[in-house]
Amino acid sequence: MTADPLVLLPQLEQATDRVLRTAATLGDAAGSSSLPGWTRGHVLTHLARNADAYVNLLNWARTGVRTPAYPSAEARAADIEAGAGRPLAEQIEDLRTAATRFAELAADMPASAWAATIEKLGGREVSAAIVVWDRLREVEVHHVDLDAGYTTADWPDAFSQHLLRELLGGFGKRDDAPSLILRPDELGHDLALGSGGPVVAGPSHALAGWLSGRSSGEDLRVIPDGPLPSVPAWM
Repeated sequence: MTADPLVLLPQLEQATDRVLRTAATLGDAAGSSSLPGWTRGHVLTHLARNADAYVNLLNWARTGVRTPAYPSAEARAADIEAGAGRPLAEQIEDLRTAATRFAELAADMPASAWAATIEKLGGREVSAAIVVWDRLREVEVHHVDLDAGYTTADWPDAFSQHLLRELLGGFGKRDDAPSLILRPDELGHDLALGSGGPVVAGPSHALAGWLSGRSSGEDLRVIPDGPLPSVPAWM
């Protein structure tokens, strides 16, 4: 899967449409999500405020004026908490409007602005070109977190494989990650995390879901037979 933001924008539009359709079936926003301590209203509010955060980053890239995604981690958490209890219809309209703001700004970005350096929450410097992938990942992963019937098996194959490689790259930099070999059914070759360890095989979506904490790994096979290795929390 490419990280080209212009190629990813139509995929993001489709993913946003899917999560909005799911949200419309919820009945209310007070039900529990699959994230500890968060209702579905927390998830929907987070997705809306995350779109606004990425609008800030795109404006930074366009103008060169430092515009952080969020004022602080504390402000981010407070905004999510403040919006989580709103009626479902208000949540859906907020998410739709925020997602549209992001999509329109991204579609209008000058080509040169995608190469600008911006800062994510926490201070890590990245190219603005990564923002569309980051937003797509937020929408797809948190769609699963709504716990409303959309699972990792519903992720498009290209998304699952891109996320899987990103997860491997991130875990490969951590001291608490196990050594193992991943064998995605679709790829025809192995992906290594660390050196050696058991083989964990299965569909890319199941592997990515397991590593990201979005599935139990029940669809995966361990070779030789044994329990799935313990993996640390992703994020």
